[in-house]
Amino acid sequence: MVWVVKLADYTNRGFATRKIPPMNTQLPKVTIALLGAGHTHTHFLRMWGMEPVTDAQLVCISDAGQATYSGMLPGTLAGLYPPEAMQIDLVRLCRSVGSVLVRDEVIGLDLDQQALLFRERPPLHFDVLSIGIGSVPDRSMLAGDDDGVLAIKPMQTFLDRFSDAVSSASKRDPAKLRVAIVGGGVAGVEIALALPGWFRTHHRTSPFEIVLLDGNTQLARGMTTAAARMAQQELSRQAVQVELGDPVKSLGDHRVVLASGRTMDFDLAILATSAAPPPLVEKLNLPLDTHGFLQTSATLQSTSNQPIFAVGDTGTIVGSRSPKAGVYAVRQGPFLWKNIGRLIRGEPLVAYRPQKKFLKLLSLGDRRAIASYQGLGFGLGFKGGWCWKWKDGIDRRFIKKYQSYESSPMTSSLPAKDHRADESESPAERMRCLGCGGKVGGAVLARVLGKLNVTPHPLVTRGLDPPDDVAVIKLPEGDSLAATVDFFAPPVDDMFVAGRIAALNAASDLFAKGVEPVAALAQVTLPPGPEATQEQLLHELLAGGLCELQEMGAALAGGHTLEGPQTTVGFTMLGRYQGNSLASKGGLTVGDRLVLTKPLGTGALLASHGEADCPATWFDPLLEAMLQSNREAAQLFGEFSVVAATDVTGFGLAGHLLEMLQASQASAVLDLAAVPLLAGFESTVEGGWQSTLAPANRAAEQFIQSDSSTKQKPAYAALFDPQTAGGLLIGVAASAANELVAQLHHAGYASAAVVGEVGSEATTGDGQIVVR
Repeated sequence: MVWVVKLADYTNRGFATRKIPPMNTQLPKVTIALLGAGHTHTHFLRMWGMEPVTDAQLVCISDAGQATYSGMLPGTLAGLYPPEAMQIDLVRLCRSVGSVLVRDEVIGLDLDQQALLFRERPPLHFDVLSIGIGSVPDRSMLAGDDDGVLAIKPMQTFLDRFSDAVSSASKRDPAKLRVAIVGGGVAGVEIALALPGWFRTHHRTSPFEIVLLDGNTQLARGMTTAAARMAQQELSRQAVQVELGDPVKSLGDHRVVLASGRTMDFDLAILATSAAPPPLVEKLNLPLDTHGFLQTSATLQSTSNQPIFAVGDTGTIVGSRSPKAGVYAVRQGPFLWKNIGRLIRGEPLVAYRPQKKFLKLLSLGDRRAIASYQGLGFGLGFKGGWCWKWKDGIDRRFIKKYQSYESSPMTSSLPAKDHRADESESPAERMRCLGCGGKVGGAVLARVLGKLNVTPHPLVTRGLDPPDDVAVIKLPEGDSLAATVDFFAPPVDDMFVAGRIAALNAASDLFAKGVEPVAALAQVTLPPGPEATQEQLLHELLAGGLCELQEMGAALAGGHTLEGPQTTVGFTMLGRYQGNSLASKGGLTVGDRLVLTKPLGTGALLASHGEADCPATWFDPLLEAMLQSNREAAQLFGEFSVVAATDVTGFGLAGHLLEMLQASQASAVLDLAAVPLLAGFESTVEGGWQSTLAPANRAAEQFIQSDSSTKQKPAYAALFDPQTAGGLLIGVAASAANELVAQLHHAGYASAAVVGEVGSEATTGDGQIVVR
């Protein structure tokens, strides 16, 4: 039976962002949802971190973990900035300001229930909703095969998509790579001028040709005549072919057909066409303008009079003729912040008036820029390196505001402490980790179990005598029932995802025994609060768990809920097995190989995530690892005659390996270089992060032999890192190890590896681990 005991003093367990609620904390009464993470909504997130709305929670919904500042995309494409310079890390930003980040696809809107509908998860009920999902390039001219046609949006993936498209086009071995850019507005001009820099940066010596196409007779519309003329001169200087006044009739099969009947072949086409509404907009059942965008009043609220706002390119103010441009989305941010607060308080909303005059700065791709200013009755245009410095300074100051991920003291009244290792603090003074990092140390548990007077029972063949991860109960007809339980405080803010992780984590002990789950009982603790908020939270937790239970063929048969100071979720898992198929921790013999199925590092990474210090590029693979079931790995046990197995969870690889070795009266040698690690783990450890359970897990060091240089390596810390929904540690004969790893790779466990072997007692001593 798995015993997962939580510390009683929850008031000392907190993150600097979404603090663990102290006793009697109420759930929020109001839910504000931001659909999309464009310029307007990132401003709202920033303001939330400085002054969150009282008794409310903020949820940001995005299909990506990063947002891109459009003003820096051309410069990044030209090689003037590293890609990360233009990215806003939504994982870190949301965590730092105390907002929940939901990563899923929205498919509709239930206006009667005020709920967003998702493809994979329960509806999200809201009190106020803001929609800012931008626009997409007009694709109406696409015909035939669109292979080799790229839209600029979504911008956060454009660089990778463009690089892949160039590689694919190059494989066709054209004598000259021909790139067609459809759309001669500011965006199209900037992309055309940035491409030569991209080809230089990526050391491409093969010739290329760029053609810019637009049906209008004016280039770079919206800029002054003088500035547009300068842009035309720069395109000529860069040998970009410009075709104006002949609209694109169709685009596909690597050919452009113009309205005049002329045709052009291309290897790669980039859509920088006029803005069109995203497909989702028409599914929302809200009033639209004549172009299909959401219609709003001057307050940015939908003309439906629902508590719904539309911002940026997604919305159109009735009577406004402003073009779709990022500058308006930026300016709308403060108005959205004010008006949502006013709506909640029942105060009159304020009107946003689009500015008629503003500065435009167009990157030339070589540390020069064009400045365009349209005043009252006059227009100015300038060009040069000083214009680039002007633009560069504006862009860097803007993006810096959203790349500061330090949590604000306004997000919580609890002390701003972190999970960095500080030996001067007592364990009670350190903030406590969540997930399996929230377990009580193994030594404490072992001492308590040793004090209990557990008497044998004729129907219980496994349980606490000796302690095991699964209790086995004989059934009258001769079969046996395997049972295990696991629960934790959610280590992530998305409760649907937390429910999924909890189910997978709880079922892992059964999988480690080679037992298929058949049923589960849920255990959930909810903080006090409004019934509607509790219902939403419970629905998300159980729906997430049920998603994984159904995938593994188990039924949700019941459960128990209660109110408490902190949200917790877990499951009692029941499995039935016949005969002697139950895998054991014991059974290892000299020469057996040790195979680990999943990478290590969830404890430290979750600790850093709690303090908004885990970037999306690390958090995404972390989440993917926790959401990977151990079921498929366990199904290979019979084929490869697995001799012993356990799951690697809260006590870390070292602690769980020691359990196997002590049960087998054996020892082992670990190859530290072979132990797979999650992306970012080593950097996280070097930055001082560790789980609060890691020091207790280091009690296993008394059984480890290693030299001092090995112990200084960040990978060594992974041996004691508590895993949430970790992988399996499998003992298998040496002759079958490599084939088992190959089959694990085929089943989707890309990091599976042989990490060590069982040694002889004479070499290392009984129950000892040599780490090399």
